[in-house]
Amino acid sequence: MLSDKMLEAFNKQVNAEMWSSYLYLSMSAWFEQQNLSGMAGWMKNQALEELMHAMKIYDHIHERGGAVTLTAINAPGTEWASPLAVFEATYEHECHVSSLINGLVDLAIGESDHASNAFLQWFVSEQVEEEDVANGIVEQMKLIGDDRGALFMIDRELGARPAPAAGPAEE
Repeated sequence: MLSDKMLEAFNKQVNAEMWSSYLYLSMSAWFEQQNLSGMAGWMKNQALEELMHAMKIYDHIHERGGAVTLTAINAPGTEWASPLAVFEATYEHECHVSSLINGLVDLAIGESDHASNAFLQWFVSEQVEEEDVANGIVEQMKLIGDDRGALFMIDRELGARPAPAAGPAEE
């Protein structure tokens, strides 16, 4: 059974993960408007992945006897100055999500909730990967500068990202 504090924190994290999905979908739409379909596809896949993260937490709440409380999702931004700015915002957002996950781990430890702590370790590892990938793209984008040909190549490379597997069994 989840403590009241843990339940409240997990419900907030469901909202944060849903907002992340919404943010990445907004970024995908922006890339579509810029005719960067590869980056748009990458962001759409990122949006689906964040939705799956929300559902993992949603399922954990139910498995632990808690009640999921869904709240309003704030509107994300819709405009960015450049593809680099989008990926810089992505990296900053993933660092923020890492801090949220770390806070959940700290709370689980403080509440002696060993099951939630164990559950959250997957998210800790996932965030290391998320930050690394986003930062790697930022660094590539900085290297290419204003080279349109290189931007086209990165767009094609990012467009090759496969869609996340459906369902919680994949993770």
